[in-house]
Amino acid sequence: MSKEFAFLVYCMEIQKRARGLSGRQVYDLFKRYGLFDFIIKFYGLLHVHGEEYILQDIDAYITEVSA
Repeated sequence: MSKEFAFLVYCMEIQKRARGLSGRQVYDLFKRYGLFDFIIKFYGLLHVHGEEYILQDIDAYITEVSA
């Protein structure tokens, strides 16, 4: 497993835990908003930050692409 893929799974898990979502709900959310590509693309910037920063960045990205 690549480090980027492992980090993607980690991001899904923290999103699941923090938002009280099921695995399926997190998958659907990531798919709907293109978060798989976003997280892989910005792995270099995201992986050095803590969970709260990552969650805030994901929320900001969702808001941006929803507008």
